[in-house]
Amino acid sequence: MSNLVNFNSGINSIFDDLFNNSISNFVGSDFAANVPSVNISESADDFKIELAAPGLKKEYFDINVEKNTLTISAKKEKANEVDDGKITRKEFSYASFSRSFQLPEGVESNAIIASYESGILGIVLPKKEEAKELPPRAILVS
Repeated sequence: MSNLVNFNSGINSIFDDLFNNSISNFVGSDFAANVPSVNISESADDFKIELAAPGLKKEYFDINVEKNTLTISAKKEKANEVDDGKITRKEFSYASFSRSFQLPEGVESNAIIASYESGILGIVLPKKEEAKELPPRAILVS
C-alpha cells in the first residue's frame, strides 16, 4: 500500500509540474496562460478601462463594439528562420487573448477612444449627457 501511495504522489507531482508550473517551458515564454488584468474606474463624465498588455504593439489590438458589448482582443505572431546552408530551422510562436465587457446603457459608444502606452491599453468610454450625474442645486421655495 505504501508503494501505491508513493506512486500516486509521484504521478500527481508530474502532472502538477506539467500543467501548472512549467507550461511556459513547454509552449514558450511568449505564451500568455491568462488573460490580461483589467482596472475599471468611473468618474462623473466617463468610464475608464486599463488593460495590462506589456510587450505588444498598438497594431496587435482589435477593439470592437457590437450592440452593448465591447470586445478587446490581440494577436502576436512571431516566426524566426535560420538557414546556415546545411540546416534550416524555423520557430513559430503565437499568443492571443480576448476580453469582452457589457457596456452600461449610458455609454456614448460612438465616442470611445483608445491609446496604448508603456504596456497599458487605455480605453475611455464617455457617458451620454443624460447619464451624467447632475451637480446638487438649491431649489427656492416661492
